[in-house]
Order: sequence, then structure tokens, then C-alpha cells
Amino acid sequence: MPKKASVYRMVMDKHICPYGLKTVDLLKNEGYEVEDHHLTSRKETDDFKKEHDVETTPQTFIDNKRIGGYDDLKKFFGKVQEGTTYKPIIAIFATTFLMALSTAYALGELNFVRIIELFIALSMCALAIQKLRDLEAFSLQFLNYDILAQKWVKYSYVYPFVEMLAGVAMISGVLTIVSAPAAIFIATINGYSVFKAVYIDKRELKCACVGGNSNVPLGFISLTENIMMAGMGIWMLVL
Repeated sequence: MPKKASVYRMVMDKHICPYGLKTVDLLKNEGYEVEDHHLTSRKETDDFKKEHDVETTPQTFIDNKRIGGYDDLKKFFGKVQEGTTYKPIIAIFATTFLMALSTAYALGELNFVRIIELFIALSMCALAIQKLRDLEAFSLQFLNYDILAQKWVKYSYVYPFVEMLAGVAMISGVLTIVSAPAAIFIATINGYSVFKAVYIDKRELKCACVGGNSNVPLGFISLTENIMMAGMGIWMLVL
């Protein structure tokens, strides 16, 4: 006998609830036949909420029992929300590596050294973008561990711009005399800050490397970012 579920979700001319779409998709993936009930007006939605004493939609019912919203449905199927994760940093590094490969190929410079140079520079730019998309959130998370930012708060706002400009300069090889020392400086300070927070003070913190409010744990990956940046700066100076 097929498993059945009923979903009540908002589907209006100017708004289709994304959580409703996710709910229906999740149920189908779990092998359920879905009775998909559309709430097509604000009044219909408010009446539904009042009738079932709920604050949000979508709402899922299985065997005449209300399961709840999308997050409740995930818990029902044992799909627990992730805590710390390396997925954002893996996605960034994988993408920038492929970008480095394709750029080196397009320039006719498809050799190991040039690929690594481009990979590090592009990674710096991508990581800077993540920080700059919400500078205030980055600043708050960065202040948890960076020793220079804790002494001079404005540095937490300066750091992403330095990282971005150094990455851009390293891609083109312009202003190396400025960009390379800048990269070495911020990488050394932040690398020491990460090492102290994680391995000396034994603090469990989230890394601001991919922007504020991330779930990337502070630790080896954070050190890797700084080692790459400092190493690239040194390489550019001695090249």
C-alpha cells in the first residue's frame, strides 16, 4: 500500500513558498504520494493557520497526524541539520582550482607552477567576496580570534579588502611590491591568531574565512588559507 501525505502550502500569483516546494520534493524522494493542497490567498492561508493553530506554512500531515513545517519534516525522516561543515570551503577551493586550470589553459600556460599561482590568487578573491558580502557579520566572527582585530577593531573591516586586492594583483602580477607584503602580513597575523585560539587556548570557534555566520570550524582549513596566502606572497617577491 503506497505511503500518503498531505501538504498545505502557499501558491499565489506573486508568491510560491520555496519551503513548500522543498517539502513536496522531500516527501516524493521518501516514496510518498503527495496530496498537494494550495493555499491561494492570504485569507485562505490565515484561516488555515488559525484552524490548525500554527504560525507557518507549509504543513505536512501523515496518517492524519500533523508533522509540521519543512524543518520538522526533515527531523521526522532523520535528516538532522548539519552542525559544523567544510562544504563551503571545499566548494570554493574546487571551483577556483577549475578556474585556475581553465585560465592557465586559455593563456597557454598550462604548467603546475602557473596553475598553483592562479589557484591561490583566485581563492583569495573568492574568499574575500564571501567576507565582503556581509562585512558586519564577518567582522563580528573575526573578532573572536584575530589578535590584531581585537586591538584595532577597524582592522576587521580592512582585512577582506586587503585580501581581495592582493589576490587581484597577484593574478596580473601588478604592484607585487605592495600586494605580496600585504598578503604576508595579514596571513601571518591571522595564522598565528588561529593557531593560538585552536591549539593553545583550545577554543572551539567558527571560522570567518568564508564570511560571517559560517559553520566552518576554525582549525586546519583556516591555517591552510593563511599558509597559502603567505606562501604566495613570498613566492611573488622572490620570483
